[in-house]
Amino acid sequence: MQRCIVGLAVAVVTVVGAAGCAAGGGSPQESGGKTQVKVGVIPIVDVAPLYLGQEKGFFRDRGIDLKMESAQGGAAIIPGVVSGQFQIGFSNVTSLMIAQSKGLPIKSVANGVATTGDEKADSSGVVVKKDSAIKSAKDLVGKTVAVNTLQNIGDTTVREVVRKDGGDPAQVKFVEMAFDQMPAAVAGGQVDAAWEVEPALTITKKQGARVVAAPFTGTDPNLTVATYFAATKLVKENPDLVKRFTEAMTASLGYASGHPDEARQILTKYTKISGDVLTDLTLPKWPAKIDRASLEKLAALGEKDGIFGGKKPDLNALFS
Repeated sequence: MQRCIVGLAVAVVTVVGAAGCAAGGGSPQESGGKTQVKVGVIPIVDVAPLYLGQEKGFFRDRGIDLKMESAQGGAAIIPGVVSGQFQIGFSNVTSLMIAQSKGLPIKSVANGVATTGDEKADSSGVVVKKDSAIKSAKDLVGKTVAVNTLQNIGDTTVREVVRKDGGDPAQVKFVEMAFDQMPAAVAGGQVDAAWEVEPALTITKKQGARVVAAPFTGTDPNLTVATYFAATKLVKENPDLVKRFTEAMTASLGYASGHPDEARQILTKYTKISGDVLTDLTLPKWPAKIDRASLEKLAALGEKDGIFGGKKPDLNALFS
């Protein structure tokens, strides 16, 4: 754990230095009467409202030309936002808290996604091979679990459900792996288990894997999982653009929530999934507002696990 914190601290110093030299700190470009906004995303179900909102014209109607670029996880997107590669990024809230506690100038501007609140039907879960001896969260002690990026909401919530189940979370080994590589890694025994989100979760289950824990819902049934964020420089210097993005994103979240079939179908635009997976996967919730109590719980867990390096994140500055 200490090695991970040191590594993150080095990365933060590098990113902060780059941010100081970034031209405009991610200043958007104007084209054809619209403002081009590059958004760093992860190719998972969670960002379906963003693509759906683009298709429905919610961003175009507000003078925004969206350009999405994929990354492996929120921890990889954050440096891109700070350095100016992206104007907006999508990240799990734990990675945002870690970055903010390290001094990175970022601020959440719109809600992203939440857990379903149903442990038997959540959009994330820990999966194991069908014949694995792992039956519940506490059995992950001493085992290797794949997560998309280290020190994010995945390993934080996995540790919490292990703790709640009577196991020692410090004895779980986490390794970093892209979501689309996890189904094969579980099937081939490269890892003992994997923390997955949709559509990887349904793909792995269709290969015979079992879900042994639902970390999101097990941590908090109202858990805010991820949000869209920007560099504080953009928020201060171009508040009108940020306001327009927030309005469009809020409309997109509402539309996706009310039109789940369209939310499923939009996945074919940015993921490679088969028809049966598209039909069977579990959609998360897309509320317009974050759940502050769940953020406070995640912050407390981060402190307990030592992922903030001794300095608490300022939730008011990050999420207000």
